[in-house]
Amino acid sequence: MKKTVLVSIFVSLMISFSVIGGYHYLGKKEVAIKHINTTPNHKVLYAANAEGEITPLDFTKTTEKVLDAVVHISAKKMMPTGSNKMFQYRELPDPFREFFGEGPFGQFFGRKYYNGKPQEPNSPEENNKPKEMPVMGTGSGVIVNEKGYILTNNHVIQDADEIEVTLHDNGSYKATVIGTDPSTDLALLQIKKDDLIALPFVNSDDVQVGEWVLAVGNPFSLNSTVTAGIVSAKARNINVNQDKFAVESFIQTDAAINPGNSGGALVNLNGDLIGINTAIASRTGTYNGYGFAVPSNIASKVVEDLLNYGAVQRGMLGINIATLNGALAKEKEIDLTQGVYVASVGEGSAADEAGVKEGDVILKVDNRDVKASPELQELIALKRPGDEVALVVNREGKEKEFKVTLQNRIGSTKVKKKEHAKILNFLGAELEALEKEEAKKIGVDSGVKITSLYAGKLRKFTQVREGFIITHIDGHKVKSVKDVMDALENKQGGVMLEGVYEDMPGKYYYAIGVDS
Repeated sequence: MKKTVLVSIFVSLMISFSVIGGYHYLGKKEVAIKHINTTPNHKVLYAANAEGEITPLDFTKTTEKVLDAVVHISAKKMMPTGSNKMFQYRELPDPFREFFGEGPFGQFFGRKYYNGKPQEPNSPEENNKPKEMPVMGTGSGVIVNEKGYILTNNHVIQDADEIEVTLHDNGSYKATVIGTDPSTDLALLQIKKDDLIALPFVNSDDVQVGEWVLAVGNPFSLNSTVTAGIVSAKARNINVNQDKFAVESFIQTDAAINPGNSGGALVNLNGDLIGINTAIASRTGTYNGYGFAVPSNIASKVVEDLLNYGAVQRGMLGINIATLNGALAKEKEIDLTQGVYVASVGEGSAADEAGVKEGDVILKVDNRDVKASPELQELIALKRPGDEVALVVNREGKEKEFKVTLQNRIGSTKVKKKEHAKILNFLGAELEALEKEEAKKIGVDSGVKITSLYAGKLRKFTQVREGFIITHIDGHKVKSVKDVMDALENKQGGVMLEGVYEDMPGKYYYAIGVDS
């Protein structure tokens, strides 16, 4: 008992002295914040280089190499203010939603607003407000050539009247559209600036699942944002592109991608371009763990075609396909579980002429295995009309090989070069001469139809719509695209375009200024 009391007294005294000592210590010493010249860098992650050597994982060098080559893109569109919904934001079936967060030109719902205030119909404010309002869309782009060529997503600049590019050093430049490819959702721009830092393309076939990658772009208009992750999968098709001839074989990554990253760079640890960030899979419209990029092989082919031909040259097999899986194999009584099932073959198509039939299962393209539809799409997208590909197919349990000469959309095997690319880019239009029968049906002798519009003189300064048929320029009859070019080349001052629409009565006139 006595021993227990002595121990208790001793413990109490120790606690008291500890408190007093601690108080004395805190009372005499000041709290200090430690400063050092550099942040300690404990590299605990490692990666294997091309030679298989294990090296510390460090993103700083990669980032330094890439930042100057990724730009901010601002696209302006003049939108009418006469409707409650100024621009229709395109929805995708869940869980996939188009990566159009801030572009093109946002999303507008509900009541009308002017100067930040909701306006009632027919109010003085409503009646006095401008008939058109500028709407801005933003995205990212990648410099792919030191002479000012920039690759981005088509949806970033689609329908834009003006496009402005801001470099990493905050210098801003007006951009010209060199060409677009809705099938891959890519577009090529150019600014008047030389000696830029460009990212090199690498072979995206060499990219491996599990490989470290960086996504660089401008999410939420925050310039030069870098996120890290890995390649989660390859050859993904998410049905984000609604173009009739869409090509989807995305690289999937878990590197954080958000609205505004669209058109930015996906790079490996060497800082080489392996893809163009294009889409996200999300139920909310923001990052949810899955991002998708157009592989560099497809992007490189698009750039080369736009520079060399003025338009993308796409070879086609002329078939409808589906990825073979267990359910489809059981339904069609096929003793396979991998490959690309030929659902139908177009009459007179490249595949038809080579002997491919409905029900065949494509196993290889040029000795490369294809296990899913996106893989086949990607391999064919790298080809041009007139190119020959070797297909190995399984037909009723036996393998057969076919040599197929690819065709373009209209069934030709010839590469179609876009003539007068400089003037067409200046106008921001694609032109096509009317066939005699088509002209007769419309009620004109001849004409040239505007088949598509993008940023240029016509969209910026006139109200012309796609489908407008130019019949006269400055009073002179137009019969061919060459007639249009001859009328505009070396022209000074203004030009008057006269023409008609198929779906609207009467004649229409549009004036633009042209400098040589």
